[in-house]
Amino acid sequence: MKKRLFSAMLAAVLALSVLAGCSAKEKEVSSDSGQTDGDSKELTKVVLNEVAHSIFYAPMYVAIEEGYFEEEGVQVELVNGFGADKTMTAVLSGEADIGFMGSEASIYTYNEGAEDYVVNFAQLTQRAGNFLVAREPMNDFSWEDLKGHLVLGGRKGGMPEMVFEYILRQNGIDPQKDLSIDQSIDFGSTAAAFAGGQGDFTVEFEPGATSLEQEGKGYVVASLGTDSGYVPYTAFSAKKSYIEENPDVIQGFTNALQKGMDYVQSHTPEEIAGIIAPQFEETDLDTITTIVTRYYDQDTWADNLVFSEDSFDLLQDILEDAGELEKRAPYEDLVTTEFAREAAK
Repeated sequence: MKKRLFSAMLAAVLALSVLAGCSAKEKEVSSDSGQTDGDSKELTKVVLNEVAHSIFYAPMYVAIEEGYFEEEGVQVELVNGFGADKTMTAVLSGEADIGFMGSEASIYTYNEGAEDYVVNFAQLTQRAGNFLVAREPMNDFSWEDLKGHLVLGGRKGGMPEMVFEYILRQNGIDPQKDLSIDQSIDFGSTAAAFAGGQGDFTVEFEPGATSLEQEGKGYVVASLGTDSGYVPYTAFSAKKSYIEENPDVIQGFTNALQKGMDYVQSHTPEEIAGIIAPQFEETDLDTITTIVTRYYDQDTWADNLVFSEDSFDLLQDILEDAGELEKRAPYEDLVTTEFAREAAK
């Protein structure tokens, strides 16, 4: 169960706490301070651990490719965490300065009693990023059509699966009784399993959904992002102590992200795709453009990074609905909006 996973993770992190403090200090002192931008501004190295490397997070990659972080005095070292639990472990242990993941991870660890808990300071995506794929085109698809069928879903306790089940319940469908959801397949492997004949439907992130369509093996029939409404799907966070000790770094980092958000609000999907293409060398430009357009059209990215209390409440509603939350966490502890509001000015 997800809560037990984070509990075990916290126990492991405690053993690394002393080393983490030393590591953080070493990074602060070294921080590649010899490297400067065109204005001879000293850069502070920030290790950013992302939950996955996905076109879904386009504004962040725009900020990287356009040099917005360097403009703000920050040198980003990007690391793929391959899952929220691993990203959270990296942040709590000091291996990463900032984590980018679903905010449910911060709630789990806070409720498990973490003292130097993780605080969310910038929300990037405001909709879910996955899609429902069927074996045949369904122009008049209704969620009722899933009744009696087998769907390849996500892992229990993860945002993709919880949002999927939230949508089902909002449409009067019981996830445990009205259909079968296979949660045994590893993230990233469901598209291949579906292409191989498993399941009647599958819930896919990009590029899985587009790849299935290009191969003629599946068809996108619904957007979970559209049908779930505005959900705080992913956010940037750091330990409370790191934010308190490095407010200028957090502000510069957030300013750079806001510039990335401004870019996607004022440019076409084709232009956005062209900028972020170096981040996805294994994917052709046409496919990147198709995926960016899909996210663009569903209003995935807001015009600012402010993580509102209403969004946080909705996130906890979804966690409670999924049976993953024993007690609600306080917004004022786990979210700060001061950096995002300053960046939006």
